[in-house]
Amino acid sequence: MSQTHQNNAGAGSGSIKSYATGFILSLVLTAIPFFLVMNGTLSHSGTVFCIFATAVLQIFVQLHYFLHLDTSSAMYWNLMSLLFTFFIIFLFVGGSIWIMHSMHYRM
Repeated sequence: MSQTHQNNAGAGSGSIKSYATGFILSLVLTAIPFFLVMNGTLSHSGTVFCIFATAVLQIFVQLHYFLHLDTSSAMYWNLMSLLFTFFIIFLFVGGSIWIMHSMHYRM
């Protein structure tokens, strides 16, 4: 049951154990901000920081355990295309926010 499959690029597709680990980590990283918000134990800025931190960790868990992105040579171009996608998203979102802020300032 714990077989890993290799595709043409030489990258593994994971095992049931790695999928279960990713699923459990995702649940924990989702539950932490939920309980922080529901209990209100931290200040507003502390809660926002914890939500942001767990969201970033959640991204890395999803990329590693479900998309199987790592630093191996077989996954190099997949990682580069993902980084390029993040760069393009940053340009679009950042440019849009910058334009809207500039328009708001001029009105």
